[in-house]
Amino acid sequence: MSLNTVCWADVPVKNLDRAIAFYTAVLGSAVSKEGDGGFTFGLLPHSEQNASGCLVETEDNEPSQKGPLVYLSVEGRMDSAVAEVERNKGKVVSPKHAIGPHGFRAIIIDSEGNKIALHSHTG
Repeated sequence: MSLNTVCWADVPVKNLDRAIAFYTAVLGSAVSKEGDGGFTFGLLPHSEQNASGCLVETEDNEPSQKGPLVYLSVEGRMDSAVAEVERNKGKVVSPKHAIGPHGFRAIIIDSEGNKIALHSHTG
């Protein structure tokens, strides 16, 4: 069984519903609102064996443009994903560009102020 080095990411947000709408549009798949009254989060799309993460709105975690850069897959739909960023209150910092044999990435600021990389093996 192969394990991913990165297995989960909590992405801090200021407004959970706004962040869910942003990531649903950019990723092209539904981000589901999960949890109970005590803790609610936005579960990023994934299959059972894939690493993933969630959007969390907590007082002890702040959106940031510094620190680790999380890469989110937008496989095969990079151009449409980047187009959705600004339509959904985000900002493109570095447009789609090749990263050698590893495909393509774009660096964005999400609707909450986090710096995130979008990745696709194909342009």
